[in-house]
Amino acid sequence: MHGPASPGWLLVALCAATGAYCLLRMRSEVEEQRRAAGGEALMGFGMAAMAVPAAAFTPPPWAWSVYALVFGAAALRALWAARASTHHLHHLVGASAMVYMAVVMAASPGHHTGSGIPFLTGVLLLYFVGYVLLSGVRLVPVAAGGGTVGWGDRPELARACRLSMGIAMVAMLATL
Repeated sequence: MHGPASPGWLLVALCAATGAYCLLRMRSEVEEQRRAAGGEALMGFGMAAMAVPAAAFTPPPWAWSVYALVFGAAALRALWAARASTHHLHHLVGASAMVYMAVVMAASPGHHTGSGIPFLTGVLLLYFVGYVLLSGVRLVPVAAGGGTVGWGDRPELARACRLSMGIAMVAMLATL
């Protein structure tokens, strides 16, 4: 991503940790939660890879096409899954945002275009800022459940995972 190296490495760490937790959530007993966690793990690790500062590693030009194809496929899967659960619409927006960022990065590797915030970037920023605010509000009232709950089935951690990815998406879109 464009921008200073220190925040880039913090984004890499945040997204990689979130992706790792989502892999842990894939061990849940609830099938829908496993599916959602798989898509969120892909997003977390993909965001971590995209957030590596350009000063540390500049991917080859074809890598952005691979990102676009992988997240395009994830967007199609989320669109298909949205028939059963509207939560997957957020995955659709997130995967589409990743495709958009890959296309922008392919068009202007290593520097800002200087044209301000394009319309689509602004719309995505508004969506993710709203998502982050709503997720933060939803995270506050989560009460501890009774009994023993595995790490993959803790709703407050799943919400915190989604919140951290939303914050990372805002940061990535803002530095695009």
